[in-house]
Amino acid sequence: MTDAAPSPPAGIAILLWATEPEAPHRLATPFFHAAAAAAMDVKVELYFSARSVLLLKPGVADKLHASPYHAKTVMDAMREAVSHGAVLLACTDALHANGLSRDKLIAECSGHGGAVQFMARVCDPAWRTLVF
Repeated sequence: MTDAAPSPPAGIAILLWATEPEAPHRLATPFFHAAAAAAMDVKVELYFSARSVLLLKPGVADKLHASPYHAKTVMDAMREAVSHGAVLLACTDALHANGLSRDKLIAECSGHGGAVQFMARVCDPAWRTLVF
């Protein structure tokens, strides 16, 4: 019997739920985790739900810092994750609930993905999920 290394996950789906502009201290961590996983060649999808979709509105994340001791903006952290291959997906219902238009989101947003797409990842045993 050999000790085989566990196989890597097919991907990691990250749900952003309690990461909203009003709580900037919660904003950097999900993107740092996404960047780390993507840098390890793991497929990463970030699902922006509830008020988290406000981070996809141009100019919002550029003004936010998770800490006064951290020079990077939240947008810097988001761009770093994207530069490593993470995909940003906006929930259509959350966009509607927050008065945002699909066609007026930051360029880094790859498209739309909501509850059904995220739950498909949750139900897939080859994927791992995180909720922030």
